[in-house]
Amino acid sequence: MNYDPEKHQRRSIRMRGYDYSGPGQYFVTICVQGWRPLYGAVRNDEMILNDAGRMVERWWAELANKFLLVDLGLHITMPNHFHCIIEIVDPRQRVYEGKVPPERSAPLSEIIQWFKTMTTNDYIAGVKKLGWPRFEGKLWQRNYYEHTINSLRALRNIREYIRGNPRMWKYDRVNPDGTAPDRDEIGNMMSGEFDIAEDDLNFILSFE
Repeated sequence: MNYDPEKHQRRSIRMRGYDYSGPGQYFVTICVQGWRPLYGAVRNDEMILNDAGRMVERWWAELANKFLLVDLGLHITMPNHFHCIIEIVDPRQRVYEGKVPPERSAPLSEIIQWFKTMTTNDYIAGVKKLGWPRFEGKLWQRNYYEHTINSLRALRNIREYIRGNPRMWKYDRVNPDGTAPDRDEIGNMMSGEFDIAEDDLNFILSFE
């Protein structure tokens, strides 16, 4: 399957003027530069992480330690991209032992950039010491996709999308061996596993 970088780039729908350091929940996707499958493989509809994929998971867990106003939601590391739900919480909801919470969170862009930087540095170390595959230029694509979660229904659907990602890998636009999406087959799979309505399915398929 041939991929056009412009056609298959997961585009951001960031809202102009929106405060991305304020409390809120965000669905974020970041992709490996060139969509190379560096983090493992999907086998029998299950994501099997390699050492690099497990490294990405470790830095994901560290986000909440680095940014005190961040809660980590559901996530998944895929062969060449990463999906997650990040929540920025109100500082008045935080009680710390021996720590003073910041008055304001870092913006979402800074949180994602820190994650990219730390995983990139660790991946470079893996290339040098462990023989991981080299990458050209950047490990991650410069931009990232973000969707602001504004309802419990949207949150539920996004969680189902993340859970179902390995099963939908064969239809993913960034899967070099993928096939064109079959809406009926995806619909039967998602509704059978997660019991979702037609409108919810349309919402989930919008991410593909």
